[in-house]
Amino acid sequence: MTSTYTLYGAEVSYYTGKARAYLRWRGVPFVEEGATQAVYREIILPTVGWPVIPVLKSPDGSIIQDTADIIDYVEAREKLQPPAVPDGPLQRFVAQLLHLYADEWLVIPAMHYRWNFNEDFAYAEFGALSAPQLSRTEQYEVGKKNGQRFKGALPPLGITPDTVPGIERSYEGFLADFSRHLAEHRFLLGARPCLADFAFIGPLYAHLLRDPASGEFMRRNAPRVADWVGRTHSGQKGSGDLLADDAIAPTLEPILARQMQEQFPALVDTVQLLTEWAATASSGAHVPRGLGEIWIDIEGARGPAQARTFPLLRLQAVTDAYDAMDASAKARADVLLERVYGEPLKAFRLPRRLTRTNYRLALA
Repeated sequence: MTSTYTLYGAEVSYYTGKARAYLRWRGVPFVEEGATQAVYREIILPTVGWPVIPVLKSPDGSIIQDTADIIDYVEAREKLQPPAVPDGPLQRFVAQLLHLYADEWLVIPAMHYRWNFNEDFAYAEFGALSAPQLSRTEQYEVGKKNGQRFKGALPPLGITPDTVPGIERSYEGFLADFSRHLAEHRFLLGARPCLADFAFIGPLYAHLLRDPASGEFMRRNAPRVADWVGRTHSGQKGSGDLLADDAIAPTLEPILARQMQEQFPALVDTVQLLTEWAATASSGAHVPRGLGEIWIDIEGARGPAQARTFPLLRLQAVTDAYDAMDASAKARADVLLERVYGEPLKAFRLPRRLTRTNYRLALA
């Protein structure tokens, strides 16, 4: 099926990079339009109801907002090969794990480095996007006003003076782990990109490579990662396929172990708060974006953070992929989880299923 999509987004946007890299790789015709004030006013707010990018408009006029929904929608509509989500059950499970990590945990170093090292650059970018008709000085002032909402997200994410040393140690460790993986493999699961690669583009392109200070840091300390970002964001197809026999490279295990040690405890605490909230909520009820306070621990640096609920939707996709495995694949997944400190995930489930209605998280 050949037709043209419209992606409303921005170069400065975390999740637009993820959607853009996927659409380029998928090879479907699309145009990208900047999310100007007019786009928000005329398209995004009347449809989605709140200011968010990216948003995809399908050739039939349908509006799709979440990046996972964008990928699922285009995959179902276009029916092209190879699939973005791996067919192999273990690779599908690991792709969803890394999707969860990239979308909902790497946002912490991405936001730290943007707003604590690249603040003026970000304001200029936000202003140029929102009001291209203004002078650079005027754009900066508009961007500074618009950017306060994003800068204000640092404490809810757990980015505080107490946690910053751990965030930086963890990010540097992640870059070293990913560099070692890329020394042996072109992409996360083999010789071509998949869902996990597109998810990693979210933090690693717009915030951590494109922003000047963090970009210089990545190019100097992790040139293989910077090269991978360039290849994947450009839509490179790769020169082969995913690893044969549904295999997972051992070089991914340090990344998965980092995820299990840092992100999983925060998810467990958030699920406890969801359980308490959902006990008196009906099916269809919209889930609050935050459910109180949890504590996060990153490389021994502890601090409070908001119990964000949207990551639980990505977690549900992980446990769904695990539950869909046959006994043989599940046994292989269990061995992997034991090696990466993820054994508790085998029996961990949400108290209620989640869905999205009217572009908002809800109880199924």
